[in-house]
Amino acid sequence: MRIRLFQVDAFTNRRFHGNPAAVCPLEEWLDDSVLQSIAAENNLPETAFVVAAEGLSQEPEVSEYELRWFTPTCEVELCGHATLASAFVLYEHLGAVTKKLRFAIRTGDVLTVARRGRSLCMDFPAQPCRRAEMTDKLLVGLGLRPSEVWRNASHDVAIFDTPTQIRDLRPDFPSLAELAPRATIVTALDDRSQDGDFVSRFFAPAFGIDEDPVTGSAHCTLAPLWGAKLGKTRLHGRQISQRGGDVYCTVRGDRVELSGECASYSTGTINLD
Repeated sequence: MRIRLFQVDAFTNRRFHGNPAAVCPLEEWLDDSVLQSIAAENNLPETAFVVAAEGLSQEPEVSEYELRWFTPTCEVELCGHATLASAFVLYEHLGAVTKKLRFAIRTGDVLTVARRGRSLCMDFPAQPCRRAEMTDKLLVGLGLRPSEVWRNASHDVAIFDTPTQIRDLRPDFPSLAELAPRATIVTALDDRSQDGDFVSRFFAPAFGIDEDPVTGSAHCTLAPLWGAKLGKTRLHGRQISQRGGDVYCTVRGDRVELSGECASYSTGTINLD
């Protein structure tokens, strides 16, 4: 058995920036153990697997797929950058021509991606959070006390006063891993007045990723949070990891539109004979 593999840098228009993802189109689903082994062998933040599907929508000009994502150690319920990368591969390499792509995911939700010029626009569920108390594990993990802490089922969100504090953080990853099943987002207002609204970094050591370069799903939490604070529905988030990337967000009630670009890095074949 041979499987095509595409590696894409997501949320950037430059190679070696953004967040790398592998995308593997399949004719049918393989055993979970095989999918996890492929993701572990790829050793990228995410490997996405895509299977063509039918019956998700009665709309014209919509192509339908099933989509799953695996880190090197586990399957995840939601991933932004590998969804963006999957849509990019379908449009750029596999001949998709419809106006929209629709992906059914294992949680039962359906994600829609539309092409707008060079950008791809994803429709995701919002993940709002609530003000919360600082915990000892979070403080030890961050090594610096934030000005505010917010929380939902997926994330601890630590707000700091300046982007410099975000850039300079050197987390204790074993301590942050103990916060599972939540990952940790650190964020601050952007100090570049015309270029962005907020900055962030994302840590998920319990899921095999100490720091994720650019995290689309985190913006399902960040966009509603900063949108409420700033009184805006359209926001520009900059993830200031070493690779860096840009996520453009529009809050629409209980949904968040996430937009970004991608750059192709490589294509290849996985041999499972």
